[in-house]
Amino acid sequence: MRRFLALVSLVACLLTLSSNVNATKHFVLVHGAAHGAWCWYKVATLLESVGHNVTALDLTASGVNPSHVRQVKPLTDFLASLPDTADKVVLVGHSLGGLSISLAIESFPHKISVAIFISAFMPGPSLSYLAIYNKTTQEEGYFMDSQFIYDEGPNNPPTALHFGPNFIASRLYKLSPPEDLVLALSLARPFPLFYDQKLVTKEVKLTEERYGSVPRVFIMCDQDNGLEVSLQKWMIERNPPLEVRVINGTDHMVIATKPLKIFSNLIEIAEKYSYNSLKLIATS
Repeated sequence: MRRFLALVSLVACLLTLSSNVNATKHFVLVHGAAHGAWCWYKVATLLESVGHNVTALDLTASGVNPSHVRQVKPLTDFLASLPDTADKVVLVGHSLGGLSISLAIESFPHKISVAIFISAFMPGPSLSYLAIYNKTTQEEGYFMDSQFIYDEGPNNPPTALHFGPNFIASRLYKLSPPEDLVLALSLARPFPLFYDQKLVTKEVKLTEERYGSVPRVFIMCDQDNGLEVSLQKWMIERNPPLEVRVINGTDHMVIATKPLKIFSNLIEIAEKYSYNSLKLIATS
């Protein structure tokens, strides 16, 4: 931790003196399944250390959010609360958080300058969430020691999933610092599953006119056991973003394993896509 804080101070000094640091940006950070706003603590600290605004949200029934899995959507509520005159946000989603930011893009394209998917689910107008979920979990025993939760009885599909400690350690945090694994094992919560195809199709309807109007960047993790590289490439081929970046030597939890790499990429992407216009980007 001391080493990380020292790096934060060094990065802050270097970037403050750098001419590449321009106007303050507002980064909205969205966590993945079983996690909460807490998992962004390294990246958020780095961003705030150079003067950027950061909002890391607890999604429904995540982190310290006490709501039930079927209740309100904090990301939607937050974006709706932003005045139309406010600067556009840089929307960042990790893992299953990609589903949440995709819905947010469709609902609020005019409030987002760029959407960044970090080894995340990336559905699109012609790529459904269910197709990605089924592709991700097709390996027999994928969930390992995780436990399904049946709120509506054992004769009905499970409504939630609680990641097991072996799953978290080997699928998500294999290369991460041990303190981050301990933190995850202490704070991980069950998360909702979406087995109702009609409901998902209705709620996750993405269009070229709205979703397609926001620039998207995908950041790949090269040693990801949670969302494997082949699956990341499969999504990218079927729903191409404007740009793809790769971070080497990292597991699924790149925000814990390589926070400085994520930080520098977020800064670069935010500057590059400051103006939310595909026309401007195409002609630059």
